[in-house]
Amino acid sequence: MSHSRVHEDQAPYQSAFDLPLTLRVNDSFEEFVRLNPDLGVEQNSNGEIVILSPPGGESSNLNSEITFQLRGWAKRFGGTTFDSSVIFCLPDGSKRSPDASWISSERWMSLSQEDRRKFPPMVPDFVIELRSYSDRLKQLQTKMQSYIDNGVRLGWLIDPQTSRVHIYQPSKTIEILESPETVSHAQILPAFSLDLKPIWKQ
Repeated sequence: MSHSRVHEDQAPYQSAFDLPLTLRVNDSFEEFVRLNPDLGVEQNSNGEIVILSPPGGESSNLNSEITFQLRGWAKRFGGTTFDSSVIFCLPDGSKRSPDASWISSERWMSLSQEDRRKFPPMVPDFVIELRSYSDRLKQLQTKMQSYIDNGVRLGWLIDPQTSRVHIYQPSKTIEILESPETVSHAQILPAFSLDLKPIWKQ
């Protein structure tokens, strides 16, 4: 199986506005999201709103595969899964939307119904970020480290451009897997193994 390799921090596709774009606005984040429902947005710990580049068709397809596998596992073993449309309010004040994420049932149900209906004020147990063709690797690496610093127990950065998986955990050196067929973590995600063959074949 051959892959077209690019420089790790090269984005083969760049939008006309060089997204992600960082803005300072007077409205609250919640109001900005309400007024711009079609934009993919996050907020960094400095209070700046970040407009995300929309995924292309291929990246959206791959992300659907990942969330499908994670959801199927959670239906058997418990917990709640989320796609990239959710926005989590993290302890450092940032508001982030992982491409896929999971929270244990006990933690999720500890939130009030009102909090579950809004932007959940909770750190996921597990997150996945999938690098799209417009993403800069360094920006995603910074985002992944931010997840860990805020309390995420496990994070996978999946890069189809290099067929690599970057594994993030608290107090551990980042591990990089080269072209793995699967990736798993028995302690945090018992009996879950993400099949990466559909991701690499694209």
